[in-house]
Amino acid sequence: MIPVQGFAGQRVGVLGLGRSGLATARALAAGGAAPVVWDDSPEARAKAEAEGWQPQDLRLDKVLSGLACLVTSPGIPHLYPRPHPAIARAMALGIPVDNDIGLFFRSLGQADWAALDRPPRVVAITGSNGKSTTTALVAHILAESGRPVQMAGNIGRGVLDIDPPGDGAFVVLELSSYQTELARALTPDVAVFTNLSPDHLDRHNGMGGYFAAKRRLFAEGGPDRAVIGVDEAEGAFLAGQLSQGPMDDRVIRISSGQKLEGFGWSVFARKGFLAEWRKGRQVASCDLRGLDGLPGAHNHQNAAAAWAATRALGLAPREIEAALASFRGLPHRSQLVRDIGGVRFVNDSKATNTDSAAQALRAFPRIRWIAGGLGKDGGIAALAPDLGNVVKAYLIGHSARDFATQLGATPQEICETLDRAVARAAAEAEPGDTVLLAPAAASFDQYPNFEKRGEHFMALVQALPGA
Repeated sequence: MIPVQGFAGQRVGVLGLGRSGLATARALAAGGAAPVVWDDSPEARAKAEAEGWQPQDLRLDKVLSGLACLVTSPGIPHLYPRPHPAIARAMALGIPVDNDIGLFFRSLGQADWAALDRPPRVVAITGSNGKSTTTALVAHILAESGRPVQMAGNIGRGVLDIDPPGDGAFVVLELSSYQTELARALTPDVAVFTNLSPDHLDRHNGMGGYFAAKRRLFAEGGPDRAVIGVDEAEGAFLAGQLSQGPMDDRVIRISSGQKLEGFGWSVFARKGFLAEWRKGRQVASCDLRGLDGLPGAHNHQNAAAAWAATRALGLAPREIEAALASFRGLPHRSQLVRDIGGVRFVNDSKATNTDSAAQALRAFPRIRWIAGGLGKDGGIAALAPDLGNVVKAYLIGHSARDFATQLGATPQEICETLDRAVARAAAEAEPGDTVLLAPAAASFDQYPNFEKRGEHFMALVQALPGA
């Protein structure tokens, strides 16, 4: 646990009692504060009571009055589409509003750090797509190279729930836009921006607000090194804003598809090969084509981001290359489940929207595509340019028939259930094909979450006959 500093003897509100909220309350208490906890959900309050907390309704002025700070969980709106009543009232009373990320950076440097030979360092990763894989990959590379590392934030443990990092240790954080927008302190050693595409626009009042939330990771204090994906206009703009000129190597530009040779420091992946350039010359390269845990151009961008971040931390190319080869990927994200007679079965249940499904569809040459579920506005019309590799689509769930009308000339079969889709795709697949679960839809019509859907797919594939 990271004891929260600066609130000893003071009352601090904790709004939201999920994983991060309860961890925040414990960390505040460990630092000498008096947490005042609340959640609108009776079930969450009951869980907190079982742990010994006594919830008090933070929507009431008599409870809010005198708080030194109100700490809120990321799922609770603090501005758009409208702030939670407790947050709105706290702002009206002039009470500072923060989150666990802000408390983490405020509290990380402990007094005993003065005795360390190598102070711990923090890598923080944000972006629309690939940030979970990039975070896990950076942590994997550090661990494989023998460095002590902990992973936290939007993946792994809550940031205040980790152990205080010791001499030469690393903390790798995945941060969402909800977290970067509100945190009152953001001071990583290395910050990574993977890419930007429309997401969470209701929470940020449009793309401008969404980009501004991501940008705060680089503006509030500023990292020593910034790794910036420049394949979108926003990333190119951000890289330009942070650098004094193209040769400023405090900014490492990354790309999947572009050559970036005219900069002080860049890492890019093209046609399956990664190249690192510094001050006008190539200094390292890596063949990404045979990495089962990182298939496709989108994962090659993740590899470029992780390569850049770990190089900025001082790792050698040979260490990084060896670790890339052993990375197996995250569950439900382009996860190779099994190869049966030359037919690959890949679980990308996390592809719940068209943007992420498009990345999966571009990653394999001959695809038998399992899609469907609870479709989102527009269905799969946006995927029309990415259907060229689809041999046949097997459609499931609530949106199966709607999706069928948007597939044009692509061969298709309405299977309704995942069981039937896997059986039909496996029966018709030929060597060289990839049976890909990339639903382009939410799971809630048939499964409680995308993880359960992915687990069912994996179980069905493992039960298929074959070597």
